[in-house]
Amino acid sequence: MKSNMFFSTIVAFIFIPGLLVAQESMRDMDKGPEHHIVFTATDELDWQQSPVLEPELRVVVLEGDPSESGVFTLRIKIPDGGYIAPHWHPNVERVTVLSGRFLLGSGDRIDRERVKILDPGSYTSMPPGMRHFAIAEGETVIQLTSVGPWVINYVNPEDDPRRSNN
Repeated sequence: MKSNMFFSTIVAFIFIPGLLVAQESMRDMDKGPEHHIVFTATDELDWQQSPVLEPELRVVVLEGDPSESGVFTLRIKIPDGGYIAPHWHPNVERVTVLSGRFLLGSGDRIDRERVKILDPGSYTSMPPGMRHFAIAEGETVIQLTSVGPWVINYVNPEDDPRRSNN
């Protein structure tokens, strides 16, 4: 009986502080926006070039700030034939295809023979560390939700557009 109580005490001292920290982090992620956000189909979105993606891709942030802690949502517009080189993220990435055709593959190199074809309405959720790449057929728009800060690590450093910006 005493050994069970000792074990329970040790477990409590080890795990409870971690659970409290995790609970606090979840509260931060669950705060949501400070005001109501609405985008309609007729809204003009201010598409911008991203410093971390290929130069021909355009992005618009819908909610949050990808450079800060917390949940964010953005859209990425990829021209026909455009691609995102093999990369990975330290956080989960959730993607919904809004238009076009998104060819999503996993691995360290682009291989059209190893892609899943995601048509509009398709959804994928990728775990942290998953190496993946994408190719667009037709102009393609995806909506991405993740937890910041958003970090993109290119498998091949030569593929990183930030190298050419320096």
